[in-house]
Amino acid sequence: MLNSIGLENVGLEDFLSEKLPSAREYGTHIIASIGGKSVEEFAEIASRFEGVEGVSALEVNISCPNVHAGGMAFGVNPDTAAEVTAAVKHSTSLPVIPKLTPNVTDIAAIAQACQQAGADAICLINTFSGMAIDIHRRRPLLGANFGGLSGAAIRPAALLRAYQVAQAVKVPVIGMGGIMKAEDALEFIIAGASAVQVGTALFVDPLAAHKVKDGIASFLQEEGLSSISELIGSLVLNPV
Repeated sequence: MLNSIGLENVGLEDFLSEKLPSAREYGTHIIASIGGKSVEEFAEIASRFEGVEGVSALEVNISCPNVHAGGMAFGVNPDTAAEVTAAVKHSTSLPVIPKLTPNVTDIAAIAQACQQAGADAICLINTFSGMAIDIHRRRPLLGANFGGLSGAAIRPAALLRAYQVAQAVKVPVIGMGGIMKAEDALEFIIAGASAVQVGTALFVDPLAAHKVKDGIASFLQEEGLSSISELIGSLVLNPV
């Protein structure tokens, strides 16, 4: 899937008053994903979640445009990634989970900077930059010209980055990128992810996350494993 939607949502006030109450009814942990256009905005939004019932952690989307740096994304630079992480960490007692972009040279270095700034976990990856062209009109198909590529096509690249970051940091890693079925999720877990996210697959099958969960449980039973923790980071590389 290639999209240029941006971060379309109802905003903080309506999320707290309209979305969160119904989300609490599911009886599970809720991780709120926040975005901002400046370090100060990230910190302010984070502070608003302090003491809010039902929110267990904050995912910090540092792939948002940084208007103070000519449109550069916060997450492409270790210093700015660390600055946002530290500001959010200072503004909340909730666990802070920066979400990293893959559109960088060394994602492990950025993950390490976030860890040093106080991140409680690292979430990756966001979408890859992509483009599609209408050959008859000679114009980009997306209104914003470029967009984010997600779905099964990016899974091998996402998996590699999850492995690289898991090797580089001591905090938990949450892996994502093209997870469509249980086997995909298990690859991320074996590579070092402590948890996974399912996104684009839900456009194909709204029950995809449930099927992934059930598939993982079945795999553990088949393998005679008592806990998913026995699989986390269990990858053994081939000799080269």
